[in-house]
Amino acid sequence: MASAASMPIARELVRLNARPADKSAAIAEAGQLLAAAGCVDPAYAASMARREQAANTFLGHGVAIPHGLGEDRGLVRRNGLAILQIRDGIAWNPGQVAHLVIGIAAASDEHIAILRRLTRLLNDPAALQSLFTTDDPEAIIAALGTEPAAAPQAAPARDLAERFDWVVDYPAGLHARPATRWVEAARATGCRVQVRHGEQAAEATALVGLLQLGLRPGDRITVSAEGRDAAAALARLRATITGLSAQEKADAALAAQRAAAPARGWEPAGQLLALAGIGASPGLAIGRVHVLTQAEAAIPDTPLPLAEGGARLEAAIRATRAQLKALEDDTARRLGPGEAAIFRAHAGLLDDPDLITRTCQLMVEGHGLAWSWHQAVERVAGSLAALGNPVLAGRAADLRDVGRRVLAQIDPTLTGGSLASLPEGPVILVAEDLAPSDTAGLDPKRVVGLATAAGGPTSHTAILARTLGLPAMVAGGAALLDLPPGTEAVLDGGAGRLHLSPGEADLASARALLAAQAEQRAREAALRAEPAVTRDGHRTEIAANINTPDQAGFALAQGAEGVGLMRTEFLFLERGDTPDEADQYAIYRAMLEALQGRPLIVRALDIGGDKQVPHLRLPVEANPFLGVRGARLLLRRPDLMEPQLRALYRAAAAGGPLSIMFPMVTSVPEVIALRAACERVRAELGAPEVPLGIMVEVPAAAVQADALARHVDFFSVGTNDLTQYTLAIDRQNPDLAAEADSLHPAVLRLIGQTVEAATRHGRWVGVCGGLAGEPFGAALLAGLGVAELSMTPRDIPAVKAALRGAAIAGLRELAARALACGTAEEVRALEPALRAMTQPASQAAA
Repeated sequence: MASAASMPIARELVRLNARPADKSAAIAEAGQLLAAAGCVDPAYAASMARREQAANTFLGHGVAIPHGLGEDRGLVRRNGLAILQIRDGIAWNPGQVAHLVIGIAAASDEHIAILRRLTRLLNDPAALQSLFTTDDPEAIIAALGTEPAAAPQAAPARDLAERFDWVVDYPAGLHARPATRWVEAARATGCRVQVRHGEQAAEATALVGLLQLGLRPGDRITVSAEGRDAAAALARLRATITGLSAQEKADAALAAQRAAAPARGWEPAGQLLALAGIGASPGLAIGRVHVLTQAEAAIPDTPLPLAEGGARLEAAIRATRAQLKALEDDTARRLGPGEAAIFRAHAGLLDDPDLITRTCQLMVEGHGLAWSWHQAVERVAGSLAALGNPVLAGRAADLRDVGRRVLAQIDPTLTGGSLASLPEGPVILVAEDLAPSDTAGLDPKRVVGLATAAGGPTSHTAILARTLGLPAMVAGGAALLDLPPGTEAVLDGGAGRLHLSPGEADLASARALLAAQAEQRAREAALRAEPAVTRDGHRTEIAANINTPDQAGFALAQGAEGVGLMRTEFLFLERGDTPDEADQYAIYRAMLEALQGRPLIVRALDIGGDKQVPHLRLPVEANPFLGVRGARLLLRRPDLMEPQLRALYRAAAAGGPLSIMFPMVTSVPEVIALRAACERVRAELGAPEVPLGIMVEVPAAAVQADALARHVDFFSVGTNDLTQYTLAIDRQNPDLAAEADSLHPAVLRLIGQTVEAATRHGRWVGVCGGLAGEPFGAALLAGLGVAELSMTPRDIPAVKAALRGAAIAGLRELAARALACGTAEEVRALEPALRAMTQPASQAAA
């Protein structure tokens, strides 16, 4: 951290009672002061003006910090600050009045120190107000030139018996996702493990403690351990820590590449004031700004007996962890494991011993559970936010979000709900940040776009917006929160710009673009309703992978011809108890009714491996992916299987084309046992027979598909798990995830083998894994003889277009070439051959 001396505030650079005519004049005056003092080249003032056009520098509470563009740092000769005190204030942007303008000249990141001091001042309105009117320049210099007093250090941290040193080389420092991996690895050692940076140390098993170290690139740390086999344990931990470096560097390079890409979006007809952020979800939206204020509910302090308080806290944390796991799994399937990892990190925050200890200490002192939990969360989050690191400030927001989730489990009346009072649309919702829980009741007909002051492209807001197809901008800064409610605006989610108060010409331009986009979507909608029939007449069924009945409408709108995979584990993961037969029956009936006569394939409960349900209290396994999961669990837990089968057969009896398939089947005896259970339940209920199928997810099922086909009605290949087990690669391992390619020839050969065996017995084969949603992968699968492809709804139009543009004869030839390849890279190199043999989808449809 820069010292006060590294950002000097000279007396001649403080101008009291300045009277610039407007914002431009204030920026020019600050630039002239810096140039006169020899801090910058005279051209730096123009760079400050250009910066203001690109991004608003109003911090809030009457303070603005104009500074130059990053590419103009060469104009800075030495670090310095120029301060204008404007007692009457000047309009900075609509709704923003600046009384203190602080021009910053910094050659690198020394401005972080001044921002840290300003943050402290913004939290002390009385002290800040006094600076707006003081006649003493030394008061301003003292307020901005003094670092906060450091907390006294109790005693220097001491390393444990075994140790190694490491220099942090993660470009973003130690943030939540890699820290979560550290914690998991440290816990797996069974030893006490400590991480020390200078005089600060943290237990490696405590996520929040690690984050509070505030580790940045280049920081030297010492990792030490004690206990049984500490040296070997430390070696494994070191491998985890260093093994993450490549992925962190790759992520940083991708982020930099995205940041450097020019923002191309809607161009207004005239010159509009635009607040700049980061594009999070593409699209254009026109609406009036509604600023969402987080009204803090009063937390009751009602003491409980300690035993009852502890039990309720454990139950609340357990239920919250199940919610987060469901979010992680669902997001991974829709958007990929990288963006889903934040929910895994959120769950790791719940394991922090300091958080639990503080809560319990407060309850021991006589406070209520809800009050104690809230206070513990706020204290820990406050310590993270005070570190002055934007990444860790984001983790403080994460912790508060997780804290709110637990609080809602403790007392459902504390969930808030200011989203319920939105004005009539169309509204562009503006907030500090939004969590998934904030948007549970969001009505897309009223909210047409989202803009947040905080967050990033992988924040909750961004993930949610992309899922809903809402234009969104994140990281727009505090100026967003000062916008007058009702301000008309045009939000460009792709470019990350919120254009304020557009004129009639601007609105006409934006509406014309929206109309053109709507027309294009209408054409696509008409096209995706057509079946996937190749040029020579071969049809492939196209279905959707969804979890709940309310997702069926969107799937059908995207062109789904049914549901090829309904994941029933989400009925268990998204609640804190086991749904009974009546609950499940209601869901399955609702799904059949939503599909309006289209086929529904329901996967029986798929629990185990990476999908754990806390309230089931299943035994802890050393290797759950090779343990009791899927069909193995169902056969061992009739209390789980029987109610589900009864609910499914009752739903079938009420009408509708329903099929059942069982996950993780590995042997003929398993299939025979499962069919017997189904037949017993069916006979008891007098229900009709339904097709019974199995998932092909392990090589054993593919290799013996010929034997299994005698006992099943269909197969559905789960390419994600089949790839994982075939290649012996955990698809959640960031070091190996890129190698877990479902286009590996070994995986394709197993799929081909399954199709050949099924065909001999008159059975059909579908694919419901990720490969089905890739146009090239879908083309190869069709060429292999797969009859049905089921995928994320948004992938359906592109897959249908790829198949309609090809001939099945060409796809079979292409699949044969893929089977003869030696690597996944060679298979992917065949993609141009697919493009060469296909016609545009529109021509094929015609």
